[in-house]
Amino acid sequence: MAGRATGLWSPSLRLGVTGLSRAGKTVFISSFVHNLIHGGRLPLFEAQKSGRISRAFLEQQPDDAVPRFQYEDHIDSLVTSRIWPESTRAISELRLTIEYESASGWSRLFSSGKLSIDIVDYPGEWLLDLPLLGKNYREFSKEAFEMAEFPVRADLSADWRALSATIDPTAAADEMVARNLAESFSKYLKACKEDGRALSTLPPGRFLMPGDLEGSPALTFAPLPDLADGRARSGSLQAMMERRYEAYKTHVVKPFFREHITRLDRQIVLIDAMQALNAGPGAMADLERAVMEILACFRPGRGGFLTDLFSRRIDRILVAATKADHLHHESHDRLQAIVRRLADRAIKKANFSGAEVDVLAMAAVRATREGTVKQGRETLPVIIGTPLKGETIGDEKFDGKTETAIFPGDLPAKIDDVFEQGKNTASDDPAVRFVRFRPPKLEKTAEGVTLSLPHIRLDRALQFLIGDHLA
Repeated sequence: MAGRATGLWSPSLRLGVTGLSRAGKTVFISSFVHNLIHGGRLPLFEAQKSGRISRAFLEQQPDDAVPRFQYEDHIDSLVTSRIWPESTRAISELRLTIEYESASGWSRLFSSGKLSIDIVDYPGEWLLDLPLLGKNYREFSKEAFEMAEFPVRADLSADWRALSATIDPTAAADEMVARNLAESFSKYLKACKEDGRALSTLPPGRFLMPGDLEGSPALTFAPLPDLADGRARSGSLQAMMERRYEAYKTHVVKPFFREHITRLDRQIVLIDAMQALNAGPGAMADLERAVMEILACFRPGRGGFLTDLFSRRIDRILVAATKADHLHHESHDRLQAIVRRLADRAIKKANFSGAEVDVLAMAAVRATREGTVKQGRETLPVIIGTPLKGETIGDEKFDGKTETAIFPGDLPAKIDDVFEQGKNTASDDPAVRFVRFRPPKLEKTAEGVTLSLPHIRLDRALQFLIGDHLA
């Protein structure tokens, strides 16, 4: 209630930014802030286009116990070193304040003309833990083994499943057995995350990003196979695993949900559909499952004045496919249609009444430009950029310095083909192959002023997420 009262004369908006690893959360936030502070080219962001924003600047964040998002370091990496910043490993926060003039004279009488945006950055892997709150240990174990037997995962999980088959859940609790099982289970989850498979649904998330919990009992557990109904015998391995699983939910998952997710007003979910497309239909099917679970975790809808005093709800959610600059613009509509397919089933499953949900294909930082090349009588659309050192196409290996033109291929016209051909297999040919590029070298004006970071549709994302608060 105190926070809401403060907001009457000092309005603020809490924006959550999440996505699975390599989706571009750090790059999105950095470009978001950089383009607003430096007056970037944002033609579809109405407040900027109409000249109503007088300035945007960083302020001290309100939550002193949350690490600050290191914006300055990330911008230095992007602009000066031309390397992508480190991925999100833990939660962080940044406050950006915008001073503006309202579009209506009536609003100008009552509006302070100032909006503070608290940007909260957190790993999507942690969000995938929230469904665990509704599952007991037996259900968690059963689901984990069912997923481990999918063809796209079976070879990666073979060692862990073989080790689990030798374990008697009713035997006396043994710390070394628990540790060996947890390490084998973690190794399987990390293998699923590698580029070759690019799988997304990999709870518990802290097994991939343990942070200061590494080695703690709350992270030293694993699913057990073929558990019998009924209560586990006291002192047994199963009882130990159940206790640690519940401790993980109590001390890791619940505080994250209570202290961060329940306080959000708006949310953007970033998806690296390109990586999943590169890995094949099995990875796309798994990504669809992950998006469904992520969107089901939010508290969507619009509340009234009184209900908002006691709880907040997310009234706008944007699902955005990143790295659109890895495709020619002719394929952007198809990429956006893929994201729409990913989100539609989740929207139908969850009760999103009162909340607006939109999808978008974007690139928070555009690393390429477009061109054409002639091949015989045919003219091919290409993208031009500097591939990262070590990236390969066929027998060619790039040195990280040479700019090159690449034909990225076309996404299928029929979106269902991306998901259904050889579903849950890792052997199908991917719809498109792409390489990763270095951040762009920023252009300068005739006066020598360095321009802001280039992007694709960042302005559309800004308009949807915060545009109405600046009207």
